Amino acid sequence: MTHLWVRAEQRENEERVGLTPDGCAALIAAGIRVTVEESDVRAISIEGYRKAGAEIAAQNSWPQAPQDAIIFGLKELPEDGTPLPHRHIMFGHAFKGQPAGQDLLRRFKAGGGTLYDLEYLVDTYGRRVAAFGYWAGFAGAAVALKCWLAQQRHEICGPVGVYAGRDALVADLTEEMRRIEEAPPRAIVIGALGRVGTGASDLCEAMGMKVTRWDMAETAGGGPFPQIMDHEIFLNCILARPGTPVFVPATAAQEPRRLTVIGDIACDPTSDFSPIKFYDRTTTWAAPALRVHDAPPLDVTAIDNLPSMLPVESSQDYAAQLLPSLTTLTDLESGVWGRARDTYVTHLAKV
Repeated sequence: MTHLWVRAEQRENEERVGLTPDGCAALIAAGIRVTVEESDVRAISIEGYRKAGAEIAAQNSWPQAPQDAIIFGLKELPEDGTPLPHRHIMFGHAFKGQPAGQDLLRRFKAGGGTLYDLEYLVDTYGRRVAAFGYWAGFAGAAVALKCWLAQQRHEICGPVGVYAGRDALVADLTEEMRRIEEAPPRAIVIGALGRVGTGASDLCEAMGMKVTRWDMAETAGGGPFPQIMDHEIFLNCILARPGTPVFVPATAAQEPRRLTVIGDIACDPTSDFSPIKFYDRTTTWAAPALRVHDAPPLDVTAIDNLPSMLPVESSQDYAAQLLPSLTTLTDLESGVWGRARDTYVTHLAKV
């Protein structure tokens, strides 16, 4: 019997989960054995999974799971260098040459396991079957706006945290805007037709901001793109690939500009394909803004688990998208899982 083991997330500030109790019940009805680890941070209570019929395991006990179990989580595993013998479903961030990703692949190679990377679960047209994109865009635009608001107070943005839901986040930003008594900034969103860009644009509109929406047609010429510099906030919402044009060159900070905040929602600064060329590391919930120039200020925010700011809504949305694929776990040799395995094998061969 196919056995799915839902692990507790071990990354700081990560409360999301990729399977809801209703989804758990659907998998069990389809003949899949489901184990769910307890978690002291998960936004959805363990009781729902228990009532759905899941077996309950101790938090972080997945390394001792049966060898045939498929371990399912979202974010990174602890970077302890141990070999990985299981099959894992997760966001590996390992196929674009990222240094940490190469270390992860070496662990899989040493243990004989397999990575089914959630970013590379695609249909026959190459489109992702599930993504957190909308809520990443919504939250990423919110953090970028927080960075701009902090600049109006002559500060660098302080820590950000979890919100009960979309309305609570919008209410918080509305109150911050009221305090500074400034007109809302203008934003340009690149990748505006995608899930991430739609979420980013929706947040901006909810805050009364004027939004310029660009997508492939507007960037096909390959740049440069001086229009970006005429907006206070730039939100990058595209997945970097070979051939992606440079949106913000390394010299941008010293050039005349109105731009003071870059929200790199795609958040892949260590990739050679990154379209933003003057920062090299992600930012954090504790320190969301990286100041790359002082006068006038230019801050980059690039948090790589943004949807966890709205963990309940983002979990429910993502889990609903992914569930049809999870129900096919009984056949890992074809379909979405076969394609993901082939992608993994191709990249493992390069390690």
